[in-house]
Amino acid sequence: MEFHIILCFLFVALTAVSSEDDGQVVFVKELSSKPAQKLSRYGWFGSARLQRFVIPEDAAVARWRFTVTKGHSFPGFCGEHNVTIHIRWGAPPVVNPVGQMFPNDTAWSPAHSLHLPVTSQATATFNLSDPSPGDWYVAAHLPRDDGRIEQKGFPSCSYYFQPQLSIRRAVDTPILQPTSGLPQAAAPDRPARLKLFVPEFVSSLSVSLTDCHSQTDPGEGACPLVLRLGSASALKEGLVTVNCSTNGCSVTLLAPPWHTWLRVVVESNRDNHTVTFNVSSNYTVSCKPQSVGLSPDIIATHGNNSNGNATLAGNRTAAAEGDPPGELSAAGALSPGCVWDVPVLAEELDVLSVRFSPASGPNVSVARSNPTLLSYPLHTLTSGGTLSLQLTLNTTSTSLGNSSSVAACLSPWAPVRGLSGSQPCQTALFPGYRLHVNSSSPKAVIRLPFPQAATWYLSLQLTCNSECGNVSVVSVVPEVSVSACVEDCGTYGECRLLRSNTYLYAACVCKAGWSGWGCTDGSAALSYGRQVTATLLLTLSNLLFLPAIVVAARRCYVTEASVYLFTLFFSTFYHACDQPGVAVMCIMDYDTLQFCDFLGSVCSIWVTLLCMARVRDTLKYTLFVLGALLIAMSMQLDRRGLWNMLGPVLCAVLALVIAWVYRGVRRRHCYPPSWRRWLLYLVPGLLCALVGVCVYIFAETEDNYLYTHSVWHVLVALSVVFLLPPRERSREAWGWSRGWAGSWSPRVCGYTLCHGSKEELYTVS
Repeated sequence: MEFHIILCFLFVALTAVSSEDDGQVVFVKELSSKPAQKLSRYGWFGSARLQRFVIPEDAAVARWRFTVTKGHSFPGFCGEHNVTIHIRWGAPPVVNPVGQMFPNDTAWSPAHSLHLPVTSQATATFNLSDPSPGDWYVAAHLPRDDGRIEQKGFPSCSYYFQPQLSIRRAVDTPILQPTSGLPQAAAPDRPARLKLFVPEFVSSLSVSLTDCHSQTDPGEGACPLVLRLGSASALKEGLVTVNCSTNGCSVTLLAPPWHTWLRVVVESNRDNHTVTFNVSSNYTVSCKPQSVGLSPDIIATHGNNSNGNATLAGNRTAAAEGDPPGELSAAGALSPGCVWDVPVLAEELDVLSVRFSPASGPNVSVARSNPTLLSYPLHTLTSGGTLSLQLTLNTTSTSLGNSSSVAACLSPWAPVRGLSGSQPCQTALFPGYRLHVNSSSPKAVIRLPFPQAATWYLSLQLTCNSECGNVSVVSVVPEVSVSACVEDCGTYGECRLLRSNTYLYAACVCKAGWSGWGCTDGSAALSYGRQVTATLLLTLSNLLFLPAIVVAARRCYVTEASVYLFTLFFSTFYHACDQPGVAVMCIMDYDTLQFCDFLGSVCSIWVTLLCMARVRDTLKYTLFVLGALLIAMSMQLDRRGLWNMLGPVLCAVLALVIAWVYRGVRRRHCYPPSWRRWLLYLVPGLLCALVGVCVYIFAETEDNYLYTHSVWHVLVALSVVFLLPPRERSREAWGWSRGWAGSWSPRVCGYTLCHGSKEELYTVS
């Protein structure tokens, strides 16, 4: 019902047109909502709940509404918690709330963050004018994980996060053509909105405001207008603002973003002032290469070459006079007086795995006169990985002097104009990342976690402090790739693929005390000795089941002894395989070991309680088999569920109580009748079991897990030794032969010799 109401509301919002008229622009409203998700304490990036929103073109205002609701719990049990919300455009936010270390050569920028204190329910809003179109990502999490291991099914503090987005979008924004001016009017509550398209290879763009007149005060010579170019991200990147104070103003963008719509907003900064003006634009194209062809043999080469190496064939453009000959001309198509454009081949190897390579070979020629340009398109499906660039100077063919180096700039949306001198590695709206290689440092590496989904450009140029000498062209090897995680998270980490609806991203989960974005921070790492100690404690503590196996076998409980032996074996090797460090030994698949460990643990409790109930053998073994099958089914459904353990335990306890009450009522005295049995066996066994359960549920943390879980093994094994009932009189009379041969009775002269089979339970001999 609620879903249909939301659909109707969205339909009305999308088709309704606002009554106000901002000049020629009409606005509509769009809404989107995501389902509520349970928040977790932050331990690694997988703890954050990620949601993706899409903002369309011509969106004037975006308004997020974040709602955090506390789940059902005891009053005052949870207190107040701070929920942190991160917002980023173009890629998921890089979250680092605990100040963890990043791998070497990693560049990242923090996202816009909000902190929302929550007691029972809290709501926060985030408004953004002129938001950048495309994908926006919202991540939320609770404070840092305290390391306590919460057993599934027990009461805990749960918080649910639900984001909603409402957009006010212009449906008929005027297009600003570069040929002629366009008359417009702007008021404080009705700004003029326009857009212009920036094609590829544009080196500069200018927007001018002229003929500024105030309709409220025609004699005033000032021009109270504010000109904004671009769209806003959460950190105010991608936006240029200019205050116009005279009759007109203009702004020029060097290296504007290519192949995109650029937003132009003009508003009056004075109350009750409506200003008319003319707006015009112009751009310069100085980096457009000449056309090249693609012959059929190149297509065949690309199709049959699995490793991505290809040769560039087809039309070539000649180098301009004075440009380096030969080697550089083969590197790509020359744009006269601007850049050398090198074609790049992209290979999709796997999920979040893309490799880029120059189509003409690994070596790329770089000159001093003209920059060399390579482009790397990154789509939305690759923004959840890590973009890596390794630039290596080829020192075998050419040697550079101490004053010479190759400068590189990796920038999104557009390349930089040049790298000589002190020119910054920055485009008109977005910053870039600068690298240098020379003879003393022939290799440079940079890694960008969660890169923006855009076309990235690598600009290369040979720079010299004084003279380059005889060197005019050098070769470098740019290796660009997108991988799921940084160096596959190293030795003490695991790269995990995560999913938010249809969006895939990856992050590292660290082990053995290591931390950081790439599991490279070893400040709190476990030593090798501690890892070995943890493995030995968790495995050798299972040897306490040996006394239980011996006691069960001596008392002719062969089936129970087999279950304890099964538990001993698989618990030992499961914990040997479950270790976070390098002291690990897995004799079979991890999932199989875990399943058998959980199954054996619950079945041990099940058979022990049924053995204490002293029901008839036929019924007991039937319950053994039926319980084992049901426990196996429940373990397959959810191994860590609370009722998967409590269900069999409560059923067995119920059978035990019914059997004991029945015998007590029938014999008219307490059962078991011996106080020594209660004092020396039952009470110590119950105490061991109770203390073990309390340690398992309430005391375990990630730091003390090796000690507390080992204590759990010891206490459970000791409780079995104490709780197992003594041998039945019938088994005691016939020993092992009765256990294996069944109910055999000797026959003398055609008569069967009968023996007393009355059960005296829990008598201490």
